[in-house]
Amino acid sequence: MTTLIFNFCNILILSAWGTIIVLPKQKLSKVLISFPWIPLGLSFFYVYFIFISGGIMEADFSTLDGIVSLFKKATPESAAAGWLHYLAFDFWVGTWIIKHSRKRKISHKIIVLPLLFTFMLGPVGILIYSLFLLAYKPFNLASEK
Repeated sequence: MTTLIFNFCNILILSAWGTIIVLPKQKLSKVLISFPWIPLGLSFFYVYFIFISGGIMEADFSTLDGIVSLFKKATPESAAAGWLHYLAFDFWVGTWIIKHSRKRKISHKIIVLPLLFTFMLGPVGILIYSLFLLAYKPFNLASEK
């Protein structure tokens, strides 16, 4: 069952990312971007995996050794929970990037690179988008003069 749910979530997230990156103006993309449906769905399965793996009550998140121990003792369910954690947050951040860029009237073509990095390497995508905004603001101000 773990593998089935895990595979379903991976297919779901790949489809969702593909839709919002390639077809950002389509109705489905607008629905995915407007409300965190995907992160909510993934969160449901995340809670399920945490529950069936025995929870995280004994986990030590305060030290590096504690985190290493957590990874070493991972079960398929706890590993799936960890992966879904990344998928849910990265997708939420990706939709935030889209909303944020739209408010600033930034072309979708320009944010594709940060979105791809957010999908693959979460924080790197946020960094690229933030650096783009720092560069874009002076450029945008100069073009208004």
